[in-house]
Amino acid sequence: MPHDFQNDIDAIQKIAAVPTILDVVCRATGMGFAAVARVTEERWVACQVLDDIHFGLPPGGELKVETTLCHEVRQHRRVIAIDNVAEDATYKSHLTPQIYGLQSYISVPIMLPDGRFFGTLCAIDPNPHNVNNPQIIGTFTLFAELIAYHLDAEDRINIAETKVIDGEAFSDLREQFIAVLGHDLRNPLAGLEGGRRVLATMHDDPKSVRILRLMGESVSRMSGLIDNLMDFARGRLGGGIGLQRVADQRLEPLLAQIVNEIKAGHPEREIEMHFDLSRGVDVDRARIGQMFSNLLGNAITHGAQDQPIVVEAAITDGRLLLSVANGGRPIPAEALDRLFQPFQRGEGEKRFHGLGLGLYIASQIAAAHGGAIEVSSDARETRFTFTMPL
Repeated sequence: MPHDFQNDIDAIQKIAAVPTILDVVCRATGMGFAAVARVTEERWVACQVLDDIHFGLPPGGELKVETTLCHEVRQHRRVIAIDNVAEDATYKSHLTPQIYGLQSYISVPIMLPDGRFFGTLCAIDPNPHNVNNPQIIGTFTLFAELIAYHLDAEDRINIAETKVIDGEAFSDLREQFIAVLGHDLRNPLAGLEGGRRVLATMHDDPKSVRILRLMGESVSRMSGLIDNLMDFARGRLGGGIGLQRVADQRLEPLLAQIVNEIKAGHPEREIEMHFDLSRGVDVDRARIGQMFSNLLGNAITHGAQDQPIVVEAAITDGRLLLSVANGGRPIPAEALDRLFQPFQRGEGEKRFHGLGLGLYIASQIAAAHGGAIEVSSDARETRFTFTMPL
């Protein structure tokens, strides 16, 4: 049967981190075009692209595989990195740079955990750029590993959805899948953050500081995506949201810390805090913090930038109330019923805003505490309110 390249394109475009990865590699190298490509013996197909040089190749676009250097990467399973074609003894007379007008080029193989070759993470530019060095090659390699593990996790999900699994077999699959999310996905991420920290001690010029900050933000975002995926996997595959409740927990310092952390990442946003918590409560402090962070992050993403976000927490009538309100366009009535379902995003959201799991995870944490999250939305404000009986 012919290979279904559309499945490969869809799989890459489901990975929320890929647009950020392409943006970071272009900023890190100064190159204007980056892509994740599916490469086989017969075809080269772009799955996701960032094109700031008007190369003219959209997702789903193809190049003749024999005219690409990715073809050589697939054959030899090795990185090709060229700073300046005109000065490179190996590639200055090569057909590919002449065809596409390239002066700098880098391509790293994307190898799946079982050893299969998927394609490449590559970047090109008509001008010379410094890419043939351990820092850039290491960054590309770590990103390629992260993409490969995402693809492998997606394969495992598809297998789980198409097979009828019960008893011990289901339990084994659950543990394997959660292990992939918790271990295999975190390994390349930890390596990337470690490399970023080392580079941060070596470079203090403004451009490097800006690029390293972007890389750090990407690592944080991808780590959050992994956390949400693990909670989703536990909830759907068995085990549920686990709690470690401790009595008499004071929530004001926790909530204030989360607000300050988010304000540090969004200094342009105004967040008001109003707390009236007369005593400690019996909760899992870390999980309440995760729920609150998801609600506040949702307000940052969807709220009007010129209006403050208002956070309120109080104990009243034997209940803990925690709410996050923002201005902006109201949520359509037909979307309210779907807000807390997994993989739901607002209309028009770009892929790199997230997986659509934040509100779902928040609702599961609320339910595990014996509470619930309610939402109201009109032209004045959108408000999410967590209520828990004490």
